[in-house]
Amino acid sequence: MTGAGTASADDPVVAASPSPDLPPDVSPAPPVSPVTAALDLRLPDPGLDEAVRVGLGHVEHRLLEAVTQADRLADDASRHLVVAGGKRVRPMLTLIAGHLGDPGRPEIVEAGVAVELTHLATLYHDDVMDSAPVRRGAPSAHAVWGNTVAILTGDLLFARASLVVAGLGVEAVRLQAATFERLCLGQLHETVGAGPDDDPVEHYLQVLADKTGSLISTSARFGAMFAGCAPEVLDVVAAYGERVGVAFQLADDLIDLASDGATSGKTPGTDLREHVPTLPVLLLRRHVARTGDEESRELLAVLDGDLADDAVLAGAVARLAVHPATAQARDEAVRWARDAVAALDPLPTSPAQDALRAYADAVVARTA
Repeated sequence: MTGAGTASADDPVVAASPSPDLPPDVSPAPPVSPVTAALDLRLPDPGLDEAVRVGLGHVEHRLLEAVTQADRLADDASRHLVVAGGKRVRPMLTLIAGHLGDPGRPEIVEAGVAVELTHLATLYHDDVMDSAPVRRGAPSAHAVWGNTVAILTGDLLFARASLVVAGLGVEAVRLQAATFERLCLGQLHETVGAGPDDDPVEHYLQVLADKTGSLISTSARFGAMFAGCAPEVLDVVAAYGERVGVAFQLADDLIDLASDGATSGKTPGTDLREHVPTLPVLLLRRHVARTGDEESRELLAVLDGDLADDAVLAGAVARLAVHPATAQARDEAVRWARDAVAALDPLPTSPAQDALRAYADAVVARTA
């Protein structure tokens, strides 16, 4: 399950599908595509691939406009993560889903901006809660300005996302509100943890569905909705988006164990250090409970202990990365991606459907 290589500067220019019209006060942006490079993804249809790249350039331009603040501190803090880059997987999915209908509608670009702003806002809050020192290869906002400024900046970005969504109509506002509710519930349930009667693995997967799957699902639904697709198509892409969102987060957890930080944009082992449960650790814990394996029990004791020392953390990351629990977690990520692709079966074959399949494949191919 791999995606084709990303385009180089020497690739021939192909005829693109019509890109969304821009509002009159927005100047054209260069056709950059942060996400295609991040996912190592070239969409199967050359015209659709080029159109999505151009669309992402417009999203990036509008994103910078949307985070601009009159106040200097607010402006610097709001731009911090935008200029640091990012995979832009959510607006990319919005643009791809738009090709299930009329991809030329300008609302699709605005919807892509809204979902990315929402995602950025959650990152400011998450980094405070997780005490993450690095995000997207740069110091996290709370490491630069402190927790209070980082939290308030996240709130500012939520407000800007709401302003963009308000321009898209009542149904978009309703969907954004429902998504925001799930984001908050997912964070709440992650913070509190599984109850005594809850299965920790099932609890974790539900947290991922709420914290990550819900917004990726909304990203896909927005694209199809503003492209004029029928309600049954919206339901299909929403189901696809939630499943691919869970697969995406499972893959990110695995990358954190296998990367040097350049891939994930975070310090490797941050979740382990902060004792944030991830699927490899939960599966390791289940393995110890079921088998009593002494080597695994000793590794679990290290993971449950003090990981403040960089050398101790690096050793724990290396040991967990090669444990069978991590391979089992990788299989689970692949299963969620395959379930996402299966959800597309009701849709007729089209370049857009092929692109959605390639997108799901690329999400888990990052863990290879």
